[in-house]
Amino acid sequence: MTSINDNFLSVLQFYATAPYPCSYLPERMARSQVATPSYLIDSPVYGELVQAGFRRSGAFTYRPHCDHCHACVPVRIVTTEFEANRTQRRIRRKHAALVSNILDLQYSAEHYALYLRYQAARHAGGGMDQDSREQYRHFLLQSNVDSRLVEFREDGELRMVSIVDELQDGLSSVYTFFDPDAAGASFGTYNILWQIERCRALGLPYLYLGYWIAQSRKMAYKTNFQPIEGLLNNCWQLLPKI
Repeated sequence: MTSINDNFLSVLQFYATAPYPCSYLPERMARSQVATPSYLIDSPVYGELVQAGFRRSGAFTYRPHCDHCHACVPVRIVTTEFEANRTQRRIRRKHAALVSNILDLQYSAEHYALYLRYQAARHAGGGMDQDSREQYRHFLLQSNVDSRLVEFREDGELRMVSIVDELQDGLSSVYTFFDPDAAGASFGTYNILWQIERCRALGLPYLYLGYWIAQSRKMAYKTNFQPIEGLLNNCWQLLPKI
């Protein structure tokens, strides 16, 4: 992993968690390296951490730190060079009626209801489909960095909600949930296309998408957005098309 600037080492502490079951690769154990204290991790500091492969969940900032596995690869889309393929252009046209609204982080009962529907349909039994309002707030609405909530509506009806962080060199996609019952929809792909265009509008060269795991089908969609870079051998480098 990329080393952290000494200036940050002087104010932050890093510790490794105990092993826990991996969410993506069955029968493997995972560990994370956690950056603390959270109140010192503002937008500039977090931007440096993201460049070194960290992500956040609420105020919890971490990166993979497994003993014998390096399957999790931090990835970012090079927005200045991205060109949508035929499928992505079709999806963009299909969802052209979606209207985005960029908001500060705030609780909405309508958003929370959509979140529970999404979790029940896409991640049933994973625990998050039973999240309380407080758990929802801690997961998505607690942030010490420059974050935005983006809602997408079609004819006034809420279809999708996305949380994004604004960094010095790009946007970081935190979490997205959407209407799981919309037949034939491709909201997830459309959302990434929207975030790429948002980066371009802000003059930001990268869209950070978290981690990609070659062996995980859940992660396969990320390499459909080219060119995409991965943090490999302490250096951001282009990933080959798959």
